[in-house]
Amino acid sequence: MDVFKLLSRSSKAVQAPPTHKLPSDGAAANPQLFGHAESNAIEHAVNKGQKRKRGQDTAEAKEELPAGLYFFGSAPKAPEAEHKADAEDKGCAKKEGLENETVGDRAEDQDSTDAYDEDECKRILRSHKLKIMVLEDFRMHEEDPQKEKKKVKKREREKEKVQDKKKNAKKQLLPQPLTSFAQLRSRHGISRRLADNLREQGYKVPTEVQLGALPLLLGKKGSREAQKGSEPGSPSSSGEEYGGDIDLLTIAPTGSGKTIAFLIPIINKHVSQKSDGVEGPRAVIIAPTRELASQIVNEARKLSKGTGIKAALMKKGMEVVERPVHEVSEASLDIPEVSEEEGSASDSENEGKVARLKKRTHRRSEKLKAAILVATPLALLNALKLRDDKIAKLPSVRHLVLDEADVLLDPLFREQTLAIWNACTSPLLRVGLWSATIGSNIEALAINTLNDRWSTLSSSNLPSRRPLIRLVVGLKDTAIPNITHQLTYAATEQGKLLGLRQLLHPTAVPSSDSTPSLRPPFLVFTQTIPRAIALHSELLYDIPPEAGGSSRIAVLHADLSSSARENIMTRFRRGEIWVLITTDLLARGVDFRGLNGVVNYDVPNSAAAYVHRVGRTGRAGREGGVAVTFYTQEDIPHIKLIANVIRASEKLRGKSEEEASVKQWLLDALPTPSKRDKRQLKKRGVEARRNVKDGEGKGKMRISTKSGYERRIENRRRGAKMAHKERGREDTRAIQAASESEFEGFE
Repeated sequence: MDVFKLLSRSSKAVQAPPTHKLPSDGAAANPQLFGHAESNAIEHAVNKGQKRKRGQDTAEAKEELPAGLYFFGSAPKAPEAEHKADAEDKGCAKKEGLENETVGDRAEDQDSTDAYDEDECKRILRSHKLKIMVLEDFRMHEEDPQKEKKKVKKREREKEKVQDKKKNAKKQLLPQPLTSFAQLRSRHGISRRLADNLREQGYKVPTEVQLGALPLLLGKKGSREAQKGSEPGSPSSSGEEYGGDIDLLTIAPTGSGKTIAFLIPIINKHVSQKSDGVEGPRAVIIAPTRELASQIVNEARKLSKGTGIKAALMKKGMEVVERPVHEVSEASLDIPEVSEEEGSASDSENEGKVARLKKRTHRRSEKLKAAILVATPLALLNALKLRDDKIAKLPSVRHLVLDEADVLLDPLFREQTLAIWNACTSPLLRVGLWSATIGSNIEALAINTLNDRWSTLSSSNLPSRRPLIRLVVGLKDTAIPNITHQLTYAATEQGKLLGLRQLLHPTAVPSSDSTPSLRPPFLVFTQTIPRAIALHSELLYDIPPEAGGSSRIAVLHADLSSSARENIMTRFRRGEIWVLITTDLLARGVDFRGLNGVVNYDVPNSAAAYVHRVGRTGRAGREGGVAVTFYTQEDIPHIKLIANVIRASEKLRGKSEEEASVKQWLLDALPTPSKRDKRQLKKRGVEARRNVKDGEGKGKMRISTKSGYERRIENRRRGAKMAHKERGREDTRAIQAASESEFEGFE
């Protein structure tokens, strides 16, 4: 079925579609956003055949033979010159039927234990635009055991600490980059079952965030025991002195594989500790929306298959911690009041009733048995609340991950998120903050929270303080470079509706291959829920019946029930829905791999919101995604925020001034919003669109093609019908009253 032909309504013959790559065409061979030239050079060098060890070619030839052809015994072992870890991985691959690996993968697997020197690490990290720095080293804040008495010496020591902190706190790290997922087993020692699950899911080439984050979080194989006795301040640029025991703040583009990057270390850590007798969840992952939390659970279940590690989504009524006996209030048990004389006789009966009701209440609640708990902040906080608004503690949690950390630490969720953070009282807690946009205020808040946490922990059980490391991929607060941005001036709301209908019904395919067109499926973002519902009603019958009609368009927002939202998401992923109208509910984290484009019907309320909205397309290295943004006269004071993001993204892609969609003259002509305007826009959006009722100057914000004259006629007809029905009801009441008053009964 050709979607473009079904949606085209032109008298002219439809031309052949352009040969553009679309995200819905399939997965990209290389999911990386940067460093393609170097990856191709490495693959070319491997295929050409560089210096190899003796017996390496014969080993590869033997590897290609199926295991079933060795009739007289098991397959021959690899040569002794090869590493034992590589031979172990190959034997595991033969058992699972994964012999068909590429030449490049085998070469990387053979050289996986060879370490890169510092210059090579720097070159690889720079080509992939990775920047890793120690944001804060809390080990420098440890107090000396012997305190001096004189205040002058104390001040001098504090000055020296401040100077050392300025010199070493922003130290740049150059860890060994992960160039293949095959190196996770040999170099970092992950579990065999987890490595098999990664192969089954088709993970071969790591993305930029996985290339830099996994070596930091996993540590080098066999280096943790050796590094326990090392001095915490030993200088090193690779970060191996931390042994994977760090807190990580990651800023990476949307669709770059952040979920896999923080799930692999969590699952690998708890595979070896699944029988340590710890009760309760050992890892908590917080997400701002239920859709994102459900997606994380699905990925965790795929990676933890066969490992014995369970992942669960927080549901209503789920019991996370064991509640004390006194938490069940007597008022809720409905115990009858008794007098003082009958009190002694009825005490035993009341105690038995309380015990039975408590047992019944305990049976209703579902006890959590999963090691990995994924939840939204409010759902988990409600499960942790005790009497008197106290929060239960989670001493079993060893990993706390904040996905979309900038939203979770925003004033909207900040109090709930910090309450959960403080409830994790284990001194071994490792914290991870992940997002595509994290500002300096969020970094400062994270440093202060970690510093307060270290100061409140008891010194007797306090391990060596771990540093906070920041990993940045590309440029901060920049959209992904592999999509095309279009900034369209529509003047009015009617112009935006006309522009959206032109996207739905293209009259002809553009003749120029340099400007890709928007093809279904795509998302349409609006500012508020009423505007999303109104736009859905307006476009409901725009798709012809031959293409599926109104079933191809749907609306998704927070007012719908959870079952309705899940149904719409499932239909959209299956391809039954082509156009999904939504709010910022789906702007963060949700992965739509085959999404061809995004339409910002209403301008986003911040630059970060634009980055996350357009990041729904072009995920995992897929090219051809289109992001269209309509703006009107009311959006001109705020549109420069979006124009700057588009400009930076196109520079990162390498476009020249002539090819750029946002010209310099447009940036010079647009007004620069003040800080107050930015805060107001982020908090409430464009004020004119919040009220779409008829009034002075507000009727023009309504999403509709009907004129005011037609609306007045419809309102008059509707009012006449309602008045006619009301008069009919009054006549009926009058007749009934008259009939009842005719006979008054016998005296």
